[in-house]
Amino acid sequence: MTPTLVQSHLPHAGSAPRVDLGARARDWAEIQERMLVPLYEAVYERLDVGDRTRLLGLGCGSGLALVMAASRGAAVTGVDPSAPERLALARARLLPDAAYPAGGPGTARLVEGGPADAAGLGVPAYNLVTAFQPIGCLAGDSEGLSGLLEAATPLAGRGIPVVLAGWGPPERCATSAVMRVATKLADPLRAAGSWRPAARDDLEEVAHRAGLRPDGSGRVACPFGYADVESAVRGLLSTGLFDAAVGATDKAQVDKELTEALHPHRRGDGTVWMPNVFRYLIARTP
Repeated sequence: MTPTLVQSHLPHAGSAPRVDLGARARDWAEIQERMLVPLYEAVYERLDVGDRTRLLGLGCGSGLALVMAASRGAAVTGVDPSAPERLALARARLLPDAAYPAGGPGTARLVEGGPADAAGLGVPAYNLVTAFQPIGCLAGDSEGLSGLLEAATPLAGRGIPVVLAGWGPPERCATSAVMRVATKLADPLRAAGSWRPAARDDLEEVAHRAGLRPDGSGRVACPFGYADVESAVRGLLSTGLFDAAVGATDKAQVDKELTEALHPHRRGDGTVWMPNVFRYLIARTP
């Protein structure tokens, strides 16, 4: 989730909630990140990711998508300029300080920085770029991604696929009703960090701004399933999508209202289940 690029989007410095970033990163990696596995699998299958793939993952976070690509034989490089705690978990998952001698199969590299920091002598052009952090769920979240895409394009070959991801139609996403807690509690005068429902053309607009050519799309079922309500609250908070709400009120209030919003999705055995659909766009570099 939310689909860092899942990161803290705070309304202003004075209202920033105190957050244990290490604990949040662990909650993301252990609870929330796996919800997007069907999305990763669908994209890798469609693009035939394998030992000839040289993948650049933008906003790679704790690296589950990279692990899955590397398990298919791909050479992977992940960059993330804003989530050192998640990147540390990615290093633990992948080969720490792995060499990237000639882009050979199964190699891995992680960079705390932007795409330009992933360039270097001896690094061949990437033939797949992914930005799996779902966009279109925060006001203004796509602008930063456009800059990352523009910086990544020179590192890739011509006509190579660039994958963008986003939430599907709100009516197809049970979690949308829960996410509205973030909007309700956030300061409406400082809406830059507030959740919003995804729009139909969010991904196409980002691709257009980055000079990419859309070349296909797909939808994938990504249900959110949790062992209990407490795990669901921790997982959802780990996305950063509720930071503006916490800043405008307090964490106890957000926890309370999240718990209430999750009640309709709680099953008889105590687990929480919310069907969702995510969308991906395949665009091509010029």
